[in-house]
This record gives sequence, structure tokens and C-alpha cells, in this order.
Amino acid sequence: MPQRTPQPLDIKIRTESRLLEVHFEDGSHFELPFEYLRVFSPSAEVKGHGAGEGTLQLGKENIGITGVEPIGNYALRLIFDDGHNTGLYSWSLLHDLGRNHQVNWSRYLERCAAAAAAGG
Repeated sequence: MPQRTPQPLDIKIRTESRLLEVHFEDGSHFELPFEYLRVFSPSAEVKGHGAGEGTLQLGKENIGITGVEPIGNYALRLIFDDGHNTGLYSWSLLHDLGRNHQVNWSRYLERCAAAAAAGG
């Protein structure tokens, strides 16, 4: 039987520190940087339409979030100040991004370094 995704109890946007803070009912608590959320957007623009790691997002260090729209009882739409607003951040995705933050971010930094070395 599949495990049920924990539901968020509290979500806060910390604009000055550029963090989305999420407290889940399972006791987990994540502070997700806006840049991390932007480069791991679940949108087709970022993820691509096939297998693989998707399109590398660069230059998002100072990204801001200008709005948050709840989508039913299952997700958020984040509106970034670069105009990006596609892709829904489901509770399971937010929980997964929090749980795997260090691994995901390390892989992203490796991809950035490889792109820089390749002249991209």
C-alpha cells in the first residue's frame, strides 16, 4: 500500500531570507531556498518533456517569489519574479525536495560546474 504524503501544517514565505518554510504533520520541517525551488521547478520548461535531468537553470541566485496560490488541498503555484509561474508544487514534491535538498543541490552544483567548464 503506498505511503500517504504528509500534509503541510504551516507554510511561510520568508522574503528577506528568500526561503519557503514548510512544517509537515509528520514533524518534518524544511526551509527551501527560492533559488532551489526555481531550479527544481516541476514545470515542463525546467523538467523537459522526456527522460533526463531537464534544462539547467542558471542565474537564479537572486530570484524572488512574488506570489503563492494554493491549488486545491494538494499543491501550491509559486510565482517567481522572473515571470516563471508554471508547474505545481504538490505536497509530495515539497516534502521530497525538503528531504533530498542536499543531494539535489549537490547534483545541481555539479551540473553548473560542468556547464561552465564546457563554456555553457
